[in-house]
Amino acid sequence: MKSLFKTLATLSLAAALPLTLAACGSDSGGEGTDEATADTSPLRVGMEAGYAPFNWTQKDDSNNAAPIDGGGWAGGYDVAIAQAVAHYMGREIVVVKMDWDGLIPALTTGQIDMIVAGMSPTDERREAIDFSDPYYTSDAVIVVRGDSEYAQATSLEDFAGAKITAQLGTIHYPLVEQIPGVDQQTAMDSFPTMVIAVKSGKIDGYISERPGALSAVAANPELSFVAFEQGQGFDVDQNEIAISVGVKQGSELTEQINQALASISLDQRAQMMDQAIANQPEG
Repeated sequence: MKSLFKTLATLSLAAALPLTLAACGSDSGGEGTDEATADTSPLRVGMEAGYAPFNWTQKDDSNNAAPIDGGGWAGGYDVAIAQAVAHYMGREIVVVKMDWDGLIPALTTGQIDMIVAGMSPTDERREAIDFSDPYYTSDAVIVVRGDSEYAQATSLEDFAGAKITAQLGTIHYPLVEQIPGVDQQTAMDSFPTMVIAVKSGKIDGYISERPGALSAVAANPELSFVAFEQGQGFDVDQNEIAISVGVKQGSELTEQINQALASISLDQRAQMMDQAIANQPEG
């Protein structure tokens, strides 16, 4: 694991985001805009700004961070994706920071224009909002202490009796029930809270996407995570491991967002994620 982060730290990724933005539009305006009719107001983007490497809060505008409504700055992979989409439209973004459970209500009531927050397009969520094409796909892993008896686990069965949880309102919490003999704990409100709980021994582990686990381990060397070979881990469908932009039902933004995402290659997306992991705040 340490060698992975050493590799990430030495990669020449400083130019990855500017290159991505340049690829999504020209200097005079977004590639997907008509200058005569284009809306140039900032896009209000909802996220927690507390789920590295997808999104986080920082004190300054370093590493191309975006301003947060009310003060502060947000960085991370979601921010980079939102900026690339906005650039394609000839617009900028302002981040609206809020709790996870408030994101969909804020979108449906018009407080924000879109959700870019590591959100999966589940069938339940599609009843309330629409989604773009996926902009990232990951897998579900379990974050544990590196010195835990569970750190060497290879299957869900190895977590029998373990105290496991996930974030409230995410697709991860129902997955806890797939672990045979698990001691399912009450869902927690944020990933930082779960990190503290694992480090203190209050819980044995929590379920996360792989990038979130990589981020947690990078910031907390005493942690590790367990990934599973096919057939040994969680049973999830593509809608549960894909991540998409949330938009209001029937929004004209959906087509523009999909066009913008199509202009970002898989290699560019990988660079953006590597850069987010390398740039995330410590602690």
